Amino acid sequence: MELTPMRYKTFVWPHNPHTYSISFQRLVAGHKVPYGRYCLQDLGLTARVLEGEGVFAGEGAYDQFKELATLFYSGGPGLLIHPVWQPSSAYFTELSLTQKPLPDYVAYRFAFREDSSRSRTGLTLLSAAEKETAAETIYTVSQGDTLWAVAARYGVTLEALLAANPAIANPNRIQVGQKVVIPG
Repeated sequence: MELTPMRYKTFVWPHNPHTYSISFQRLVAGHKVPYGRYCLQDLGLTARVLEGEGVFAGEGAYDQFKELATLFYSGGPGLLIHPVWQPSSAYFTELSLTQKPLPDYVAYRFAFREDSSRSRTGLTLLSAAEKETAAETIYTVSQGDTLWAVAARYGVTLEALLAANPAIANPNRIQVGQKVVIPG
């Protein structure tokens, strides 16, 4: 089985990174109470951190790294398509060299922090083949859905989604149980 190429915003990795790690953290606060006891308060999950290492090798390797570095400096969140995790909106938070770069070989380390305000657990994109076989898909809105998340899940633009659903007068107001046409 071939893994999906890793992508972030406009950059597609020519070769997937060779190591990845995905970490979760739950914040817990400890509060002292009388008689030497304490209680713990669950403050919830923090955003996932996706990090790893990779190399660019061959002719133009350093140019590929410079293109990735330019994207890093552009700032703001973007759609991250990760080979072993569901797509999510994320910030590019770290890019570093792990050895002296050469024109034809660059080893690097990266990290992304998931934008929890825009991501949903279980968000998946359809492959191009799945999109072609489903000329029109109907999606039923669930609790917590936004049109942006539905568009991202199916790999379409928000504008295309709105064009396929002229009955949606306000894209910021969709209802649980509402049917949304996903353009093919």
